Amino acid sequence: MTGPTPGTPSLLRAINDRAALQVLLDRGPLTRPEIGTLTGLSKPTASQLLSRLQEAGLVVLDGIREGLPGRTAELYRINAAAAYVGALDVTPDRIEATVADITGQVVGAYTLPTPRRPAGTLIERLRAALEGAGAPPSLRRVVIGVQAAIDPTTGRLGYATAKDMPGWQIPDLVPTLSAGLGVPVDVENNVNLVALAEKAHGAARGHEDFVLLWADEGLGSALVLGDRIHRGATGGAGEVGYMPTPGAPTAREAGRYANHGYQALTGGPAVLRLLRSYGVRGADFRQAIANAVRVSAGRGQKAEDARAGLRDIAARLAVGLAAVTSVLDPGLIVLTGGIVLSGGEPLRELVEHELHALTIPRPVLRLSTVEGNPVLAGALDLALDTTRDEVFSSTVPTS
Repeated sequence: MTGPTPGTPSLLRAINDRAALQVLLDRGPLTRPEIGTLTGLSKPTASQLLSRLQEAGLVVLDGIREGLPGRTAELYRINAAAAYVGALDVTPDRIEATVADITGQVVGAYTLPTPRRPAGTLIERLRAALEGAGAPPSLRRVVIGVQAAIDPTTGRLGYATAKDMPGWQIPDLVPTLSAGLGVPVDVENNVNLVALAEKAHGAARGHEDFVLLWADEGLGSALVLGDRIHRGATGGAGEVGYMPTPGAPTAREAGRYANHGYQALTGGPAVLRLLRSYGVRGADFRQAIANAVRVSAGRGQKAEDARAGLRDIAARLAVGLAAVTSVLDPGLIVLTGGIVLSGGEPLRELVEHELHALTIPRPVLRLSTVEGNPVLAGALDLALDTTRDEVFSSTVPTS
């Protein structure tokens, strides 16, 4: 029989080690007495624990703390070089890469443009992005965010065509990428990763159940139920862009992966056309929405038209959210993506008002508060969580 059994000394050591490592992650650098106090361990136990973690290469000395009564106290911290992880955000136009050490400190970043007919194989492009970010040879894990989803029944990428994701339509995608890059790889839907970032750092912090809507060029959502991402039977839970919506063409008329449903009604191009019909101009939909918000704050016919355009956008967004709300009854909906973030609080209020007029439940709507690239933030969190579980368990005897 391998591994510790309940109540054994090895299990207790593992629990204590993990508690100390988590305290050092959250609060370090710390002295030995501080670690003992924060974990509830005695001085002898804390000393043995630190020796064990130093021997495993997980903890290192970080100088001394002077000026305290008694002897000078040594400081300990997590060994940042114990492991490194990579995060990739893949879109049709570029691959954005980030590398971080086990503490979460970003040590490198790089953006690799990918033209419509990219040179090199998929593995070569992914490797080039990681190398550009300074990934060490000992990289422990890579999480890749994509505008699609892995179908667990086939192991292939679904909800995206070869035109959307050239080079990705291969069998056993995750094992193939892992073998090609020489590191364990996870492939995750980009909107699911945004939801993980919102839960860890943003508007959904502290919530075990919520819905996130990504409204941009296209639309997508993530469903967090019972503190876990709900992916569905084929990995497509949350692919609301394809959801049949009143006033929009369906897959029957437009084709399975063509522009139809909720996305055709409320995606970026549709929003830009809508605002132009109200006399609001902009080089793209983000600028047009921002212009509409600015003009709507004034007086006169242009302001009235801009307000009417924003109400129309809000009503379209609310129709899709009403369907989701009726099925899931979420207490919180997080709004993000170029459409809603360009509209800011004025558009959020309008969407909430329209949604509450359509549904019996009245969920709270919040704007995203995650800064930077939320897909990369979520991918990095997922890579770090998995890697820390693996690395921080390395002090446990295997027999």
